[in-house]
Amino acid sequence: MGTRDGAAFIGEQLESLFAQSWPSVDLWVSDDGSTDATVAIVEAWRSRWNKGSLTLVDGPRKGFAANFRSMIIDPRIDADYYAFCDQDDVWEPDRLESAIRWMQAEDIEAPLLFCSRTATISETGVPVGYSPLFRRPPSFRNALVQSIAGGNTMLFNRRARDLLAKASARTEFVSHDWWAYLIVTAAGGKVRYEPRPLVRYRQHAANLVGANVSWRARLSRLGRLFQGQFATWTDSNLRGLAVNRDLITRDAALCLRLFIRARKGSAFRRFSLLGKSGVYRQTLMGTLGLYLAFLWRRI
Repeated sequence: MGTRDGAAFIGEQLESLFAQSWPSVDLWVSDDGSTDATVAIVEAWRSRWNKGSLTLVDGPRKGFAANFRSMIIDPRIDADYYAFCDQDDVWEPDRLESAIRWMQAEDIEAPLLFCSRTATISETGVPVGYSPLFRRPPSFRNALVQSIAGGNTMLFNRRARDLLAKASARTEFVSHDWWAYLIVTAAGGKVRYEPRPLVRYRQHAANLVGANVSWRARLSRLGRLFQGQFATWTDSNLRGLAVNRDLITRDAALCLRLFIRARKGSAFRRFSLLGKSGVYRQTLMGTLGLYLAFLWRRI
């Protein structure tokens, strides 16, 4: 769990973690410089936390991505399964068990990543809507141009965490969830996207308009695409993949080369190489936006 000034909501989140149907949970909290009562609330939970250990550490104080990265690469955090956790969400009681049961039926030698849709709630906990329901399969060709689920829904097996730790030790990243999706799929791992919302994702007043619950939000994301914001994020992701070439499968490497080449040259060349790469977004509107962004050199 990454925290910073989360005193107003962290108690409710900790209650939902404590109520998980999975019986054994070691909780690591990296606090990134809270000036409110966040640390005191976490400390007060030590005596109540009978599901495992509760460890509180100081974060790097360089933002949320660096905070999660510090935990990803921390060798002291040792478990069979790993889950990202935000400070102000509410987990459904079977959030962990649903993911672990799926993994137990899969090949334990493969990197496995579970993620899900979210139910969006307001700052006061009132239901607002849901994140988009994606139907196309998760893959590296999708991960290159889209992050399909929030880190607050993700759970990894040990093989995926070791892979992610190795890759993350070599580079920083823009967002831990997109980076995790990229690395696991690039290395040939398996991703399960669960359509049932398992996390109630709290949207604060300033961000509620941008919640993933409406056409307005989807248009907002397309707006960022055309403004070139995604191009900056993509540049960062490609730099990270470049220093992790040894972890990438041959098929993913071929797709990556075509995608990189598609970002240059004439419009016909860009469209041709983009088509050959096979990259896609989850919706028809999103894929159309992707091609238009390539046409206007915005990605």
